[in-house]
Amino acid sequence: MESSIEDVLIDLAELFKNFADSTRIKILYDLLDGEKNVTEICEDIDMTQSAVSHQLKILKTSKLVNSKREGKSVIYFLADDHVSSIIAMGKEHVEEDE
Repeated sequence: MESSIEDVLIDLAELFKNFADSTRIKILYDLLDGEKNVTEICEDIDMTQSAVSHQLKILKTSKLVNSKREGKSVIYFLADDHVSSIIAMGKEHVEEDE
């Protein structure tokens, strides 16, 4: 069944809500460098594991981040190229006036 434009716009608003949190943006930006475990992300963005884990759960639910298990570690990575494109375009946009 085809989505109505209203449904698409609601989903789009939900997507952008995920980018409205600075911690989530830091995590996504950090993952632009490649796959990382929670400890690496915590060190890179200087945040606690509980805070990072909470935001990773939201990002996974929103299909912006995926994960895989490697031994005892869970490795996180951007879900697809769209995520990195959105971040790159947003960064470009905010840097235009600098």
